[in-house]
Amino acid sequence: MHGSGKTTEGRAWDHLGRIVLLTQLLTLHHIWGERTCPGFLCKDGGCIVQSALCDGTTDCRDGSDELEDLCGVLQCKKDEFACGSRRCVSLRFRCDGTDDCGNGSDEASCQNCTADSFLCERTGRCVARVKLCDGRPDCPDGQDEGADACPSGQPSAPHTCSNSEFSCGDGQCMPHSWRCDHSPDCADASDEDDCDQNECLVNNGGCSHLCVDQPMGFLCDCPAGMRLVHDSQCEEIDTCLDTDVCNQLCVHVNGTFSCDCHEGYLMSPRTGECKAKGDVAQLVLSSSEGVRRVNPAGMEYREMAAHLLGPGPMAALTANRTVYWARPGQGSIYRISMDGKPLEPVLLLKGHGAVLGLAVDWIHELLYWTNADTHSIDVARLDVSAQRLLIGGLAMPTGVAVEPLLGLLFWAEGGSSPRIERAGLDGEGRLPLITSAIWNPVAISLDMPRRLLYWIDSRMRTISRVGFDGEHRKTVVESNGYLDRPFGLAVFEGHVYWSEQVTHSICSADKHNGSLFRVILPNIADPGGLVLVHPVLQPKGPAMCGNSGRVCLYECVPDLFSGTSSPSFTCIPPKGGSDVDDDDDDDDDTVVSHTLPAPALSDATYAGILSLIVVLSVLLAGVVLWWWREEFRPSRTLTLQDFSLKESQDPLIQAPARGPEVCPVKDTLLKLDLDQD
Repeated sequence: MHGSGKTTEGRAWDHLGRIVLLTQLLTLHHIWGERTCPGFLCKDGGCIVQSALCDGTTDCRDGSDELEDLCGVLQCKKDEFACGSRRCVSLRFRCDGTDDCGNGSDEASCQNCTADSFLCERTGRCVARVKLCDGRPDCPDGQDEGADACPSGQPSAPHTCSNSEFSCGDGQCMPHSWRCDHSPDCADASDEDDCDQNECLVNNGGCSHLCVDQPMGFLCDCPAGMRLVHDSQCEEIDTCLDTDVCNQLCVHVNGTFSCDCHEGYLMSPRTGECKAKGDVAQLVLSSSEGVRRVNPAGMEYREMAAHLLGPGPMAALTANRTVYWARPGQGSIYRISMDGKPLEPVLLLKGHGAVLGLAVDWIHELLYWTNADTHSIDVARLDVSAQRLLIGGLAMPTGVAVEPLLGLLFWAEGGSSPRIERAGLDGEGRLPLITSAIWNPVAISLDMPRRLLYWIDSRMRTISRVGFDGEHRKTVVESNGYLDRPFGLAVFEGHVYWSEQVTHSICSADKHNGSLFRVILPNIADPGGLVLVHPVLQPKGPAMCGNSGRVCLYECVPDLFSGTSSPSFTCIPPKGGSDVDDDDDDDDDTVVSHTLPAPALSDATYAGILSLIVVLSVLLAGVVLWWWREEFRPSRTLTLQDFSLKESQDPLIQAPARGPEVCPVKDTLLKLDLDQD
């Protein structure tokens, strides 16, 4: 019996160990299993955001997100063209020189091109006429830069070739990767001359990092962790940003993704989109019928200032629910309250030329605007007690935006040298972000949670984005019939919003890839600038103070209006405090580095995991206790249990005493057992 007891005890511990192991496996699967890919899992193992599924753009490398057995057969209307990218575009966009499909299928195999485009005869591709004779070949054989296209036989706008380009004998510029590829691309075939030499010895072949000489020509390559862009440049790989699998914060560790939201947002369990807490945001827009507001869904359309007519730029100060509007062509800037009944707008400034962009610095209470007449960016206090020209000498400044927590000012330029730049809020430390493949940026907007800048190009009919550092450029919305003459632009939560004057509409689309397109408001007379108003878009907190690269925990005072030639920001500690800019004490508590915290699981997620573990632990303890009692309870027959129960219920039978006197009970038990046998 004793040996049997040890066997039973060992069996119990064996079962207990299995239960604990199974519980741990189930818990780990529940916590981590679904985090491998919170979106759509491609057949090749890649991961994309759910909204990119069957959106007409191949996001998985193997194209598994656009397969017909998953998405169904593409059905387009009679007046639409079925793209190879599973999009439907209007037939009027066919062969017009603009890639509306996203894969060029609407510009391929064209017999004739529209009046504003040029036909590449060898490939049947249409190229926009604005790209003719610009010194850059758009037809594969350079026909758009040849003598037939350019009356003089030379590009009408020659320019110096960049380090990543090869200069042909006639002055044309070709990508270095086209040199010595056994196919003449220069009109004089000079790109196929002297191909037995090591091109990497000259300017590293135009490669930004690695140049690999080949028996015929050369190749540019990148170190591990980087990828090649534009045939010659390398940039760091950010898998989270490239795949857009997360709406805001994203951590990529060992092939798995973890998504989270910034403070002030909650993650939607259905879509994974980060939704702003609190009241519904308001979209304020200008038009020839006045300034009005509506929610992002296009509901609750209300009038704010009916007599402020014209499609002017707009900005907002969330703290006091105030918006700013510039009257087009007159240089007048007004302040309008959003609270209560419509109030009389306040004229702040007048006579400041053509104001094309407005931005509010809510931390330092400053108003920035672009002035096309003076070719400058100007700044003033919100109470307009002081103002000054901040950055001059710009060709055609259009949009402007600020990120005061990082101390950054952004703007766009059109004209002869279109570009997007950034600088400090004091105008110092200028850095170009976009200088190529940009034509006429008319508006910009910031996605602060992801540190991305969006811009809308009216000539290219696209909405694109780039990181605050100038990397990870991507086109997210291409011409879809609602980008012919855009004006305003805004980004909020998971969408991008814009106004379009040809179709008289306010539109929105997914900010990652342009899917989920919809017209929020139709029939808007001459729509202009727009701005979204919500507290989460203007968060409070320590901000960068000037170009020191440090955060001021006290008051950062802008010194922009003292008449000095060098505007600046100064961090002022309280009386008796130490100087935050003291170089002798880099560890001063009043100064901290402004770094974004490592994205991690939110408190709510951790609380859910902890609750799950506690519940499972309680259940496990109950199971173990039940198992223990059942395994080590003394072995009894059913007859004894019945007899004992009857014996305990009969008050006339005395309880058996200890020792040998218990024989009557044993005799009874033996008799019953014999009877059963």
